[in-house]
Parts: sequence; structure tokens; C-alpha cells
Amino acid sequence: MILSTTNGVPGRRTLRILGIAKGNSIRARHAGRAFLAWLRGIVGGEITDYTKVIAEAREQALDRLVEDARRLGADAVVGLRFTSTEVMRNAAELLAYGTAVRLAEGEA
Repeated sequence: MILSTTNGVPGRRTLRILGIAKGNSIRARHAGRAFLAWLRGIVGGEITDYTKVIAEAREQALDRLVEDARRLGADAVVGLRFTSTEVMRNAAELLAYGTAVRLAEGEA
């Protein structure tokens, strides 16, 4: 599966647009870690626990996007984007989305 943030794949012609492919992950913060993060926010610096949680959520959202694109019959997703939102206190959603496409074989 080819994943691209551009609107096409260089050297490949798009044969068919199959629809929007998406994958998401919602993660909640552990209360104890949230308190430690709050303390880190006061003194400054990277909040490594949150960095790890967001990285895991991003990978899970990408895995789910690829699964959705395959279900649509795609061999690539173009225009790949990420967005996140707080869905409730101490819980955030990370969404990966893009256009599922079928590419021509070989060079364009």
C-alpha cells in the first residue's frame, strides 16, 4: 500500500478514485500520568508519556486507514492527512484520512 501526502503518486497514473479511506484511534490519559504531565507543564520540557501515546495512536490510525483502503480495493491512499480533537476530558481522537485510489501498473 502506497501512502502519500501529495495528491498523486509520482510516476504512476491514477486509474480510479475509490472514496475516502479513514482510520482513527481514541486514547485516554492515565490520571497519574496526567498529573505528572501537568507538573512537567509548569517546569517546561517534553512530556514523553504523551509523545509515546500520540505516536501509538498515530500508528494505530494509519493501520486502520490501510485496512479501510484495502476494503475499498485501493492500492494507494493520496492526500493523506491527520487531525486530532479532544473528545472528552483526558481523551483525544487521532484521525488519519485520505483518498483511496487504484493506480496503473508501471510508469505513467
